Amino acid sequence: MKRKGVRSKSRWIQKALRKHKKGALHRQLGIPEGLTIPLSLLRDASKEPGLLGQRARFALNLRKVRKA
Repeated sequence: MKRKGVRSKSRWIQKALRKHKKGALHRQLGIPEGLTIPLSLLRDASKEPGLLGQRARFALNLRKVRKA
């Protein structure tokens, strides 16, 4: 029997990145992939419904993980 331990909770990002389509948020926002998405634009996009909002919220969460 498998138990959900600390390891499974701390590795949620690996599962989330498997479904991630690289560059999709850049394409939806119309920003070339080499450039950084401005934080203000990312926050505005995170309030949108649907896939655009999901991707923007995920990008904001990844910023937090990267700084930690």
